[in-house]
Amino acid sequence: MRAYVSVFKLRLKNGLQYRTAALAGVATQFFWGFVIIMVFEAFYSNTAVQTPISLSQLITYVWLQQAFLAFVMLWFRDNELFQLITTGNIAYELCRPNGIYGLWYAKLLAQRLASALLRSLPILAVAFFLPQPYRMPLPSDPAAFVLFIIALLLGLLMIVTLSMLMYISVFVTLSPAGSLLMFGVIGEFLAGMVIPVPLMPSWLQNIVYVLPFRWTADFPFRVYSGHISKEEALIGIGIQLVWFVALLSLGRFAMAKALNKVVVQGG
Repeated sequence: MRAYVSVFKLRLKNGLQYRTAALAGVATQFFWGFVIIMVFEAFYSNTAVQTPISLSQLITYVWLQQAFLAFVMLWFRDNELFQLITTGNIAYELCRPNGIYGLWYAKLLAQRLASALLRSLPILAVAFFLPQPYRMPLPSDPAAFVLFIIALLLGLLMIVTLSMLMYISVFVTLSPAGSLLMFGVIGEFLAGMVIPVPLMPSWLQNIVYVLPFRWTADFPFRVYSGHISKEEALIGIGIQLVWFVALLSLGRFAMAKALNKVVVQGG
């Protein structure tokens, strides 16, 4: 465990050095946040039916999505890990006394956390003081905020376990682009990153609720906005824990199977 903690700290410190890239990312995410909000604002101003989520809650959803993008995006990748698998340098990793799964998990977790720390605070600081209707409101009460933090952190742990499955799949496909496209496009859509889950048709929501992806992004954002009650949030956090343990167990099992079949050629 000490080795995993050391790797986590080193990757976190290394990731916090990329401040210029983070500032560029903040500008990009502000741009997309305004674009998405304006699209939803136009949609809401021209609809005569009752919407399943209010515009204020939807604006909160968008700003949280932009602020914590590094926590929830599945296409966030480490090209070094892809190269280790595809070039055969995975042999060096196999010589380490610690398990590969734990080391890679610590690396990916630290990278996402460092990126979010650099980007989230500036975005949230500005979003709280924007003019209406673009302003992000404060949480409805302190309890909802605490539940949001817990749900967001559990969502982060879940998204890393899902990312690990993506890297493990490259042992079989040997195509980082294919695995990234499959996990990124499908996973982010089902997580509500393209269309918020409440705005999806009922038949699609039934599919989304069965899969783990929505628990990484849609669930914590709706807890903050108050669209999900505190009682439902407590139940949802329990479901997040179950999914996390299940995905972690699946990932470790899949990694062990993949490493047993690894063939490294060359000299």
